[in-house]
Amino acid sequence: MTITRSHTGPIAEPTVPVLYRLADVSKTYTQKKRVVKPLVGVDLVIPRGEFVTIQGPTGGGKSTLLQLLGALDRPTSGRLTLGDTDLAEASNSALGTARAREIGFVFQGFNLIPTLTATENVDMGLEPLGLTAAERRSRVTDALSHVGLADRGDHRPGELSGGQQQRVAIARAIAKRPRVLLADEPTGNLDESMRDEILDLLQTLNEDGLTLVVVTHDSAVARRATRRLRLEKGTIRDITR
Repeated sequence: MTITRSHTGPIAEPTVPVLYRLADVSKTYTQKKRVVKPLVGVDLVIPRGEFVTIQGPTGGGKSTLLQLLGALDRPTSGRLTLGDTDLAEASNSALGTARAREIGFVFQGFNLIPTLTATENVDMGLEPLGLTAAERRSRVTDALSHVGLADRGDHRPGELSGGQQQRVAIARAIAKRPRVLLADEPTGNLDESMRDEILDLLQTLNEDGLTLVVVTHDSAVARRATRRLRLEKGTIRDITR
């Protein structure tokens, strides 16, 4: 739920443990001598286990917010925490550890290496974790089974449908057992039937306890969420019905 400010301070704290907390977060940068403010004083709390979608117009700040949540960038001002880690103040090493161990990423373009098999693509996501070879094999097998591709591990991306490629990408993200899965238009390259398959999978992952934060233009995706946010002109509001 979004925190709103009053003269007595923040209100409406969630009753379940908090995963993300943003307090007065702003992001500013200069583009061709023009000051751009994709985020302006954003206050937001995301409890563990939520399925949150973020909608809004192009240029409204959605990608910027996802980059901050993913520890890929820092806010210009404000406080942003993931659990006990302050992502605004943490060292570059700590941010790298958060990305490697706590945050899974899924993108519209799948981002699979075409010369590697599904098994090898999933395994690559585990390289920073320092696991033994046996642990990595076990996690890869479990992840591919979880997304329904146990029998496709030796297939390369070009031998898989778009929906199957996105399943491999999701398997790569969940193999490291993250606290949150961040997805940027995860169904944008899929037809309607494949989109629904991926939505069913994401919803199952959420029901199993994984926190989801999904940027989307697709209302069918947003309707699956437990909470819908709209980000426009750098400000955020809850549009859950």
